[in-house]
Amino acid sequence: MKVTKRKIQPLDLIVLALLVAAALYTADRIRTQLNYHWDWSVIPQYLFRYNQETGSWTPNLLIQGLITTIRLSLWSTILAAFIGLVMGLCRISQSLFKRMLGRAYVEAIRNLPPLVLVFLFYYFVSDQIMPLLGLDDFIRSRSSTTQAVLTYLVAPPSQFTAFISAILTLALYEGAYITEIVRAGIESVEKGQWEAAHALGLSWWQQMRFVVLPQAIQRSIPPMAGQFISTIKDSAIVSVISIQELTFQGLQLMAATYLTFEIWTTIAVLYMILTLTCSVLARRLELYMQRGLT
Repeated sequence: MKVTKRKIQPLDLIVLALLVAAALYTADRIRTQLNYHWDWSVIPQYLFRYNQETGSWTPNLLIQGLITTIRLSLWSTILAAFIGLVMGLCRISQSLFKRMLGRAYVEAIRNLPPLVLVFLFYYFVSDQIMPLLGLDDFIRSRSSTTQAVLTYLVAPPSQFTAFISAILTLALYEGAYITEIVRAGIESVEKGQWEAAHALGLSWWQQMRFVVLPQAIQRSIPPMAGQFISTIKDSAIVSVISIQELTFQGLQLMAATYLTFEIWTTIAVLYMILTLTCSVLARRLELYMQRGLT
């Protein structure tokens, strides 16, 4: 499959120039009308700081928040993909109970504000489930090495319960949309593919595993990538339960420094770098799978 590269057109340059002019005009209006004094010189120290004990540069608040956002988005997406796959299969099942279960899940989650879900799961999971399971005590009783690994992969022991609540909330919320993506991907596979697989004597699970799902997944990559990007952006909402992700760190810094525009512009750039990187990787994966299926 040959991919043609689009050349830069004069209209592209005009649009770019207009965007730059609008940004400069906005910055000038903020400076002159709001009497706001820009101070970008302090922003780098909130990205990285020099650790005199180790003699090296280490991530500071904003980069630490970005790393937490990445962790939160990755774990939430993995769990949401599992939930979406299971519920997507329920949505196309021949069993009426499974179809009703899948639809009830999708309709219930998609028609609730995510902020409500955050508080429901935070107070229910943190106050009821976690003490019942004794997870906090179990984490704190582990060795320092185990706690260091959990801190690196998930969250510090002191924030573990809240972090798990945030992951569950985001996974259930995003899983409802992934369910519909999976359902649409499976239903988009031509009827002849099902009939050919059935003629070969494959069971229903073998048909799904070897014939239908590979094609459905390949067709679902663009919307799945969009949903992963949506998860990254939606992760900002868990700042209300003090998860120290990027938005939370931005709120803390803004309250301490009053550098409103500099901090939020930096945060916007960090989010954009993260989401654009995911878009590029998803596009490369899509092209790779297209070559594999042709």
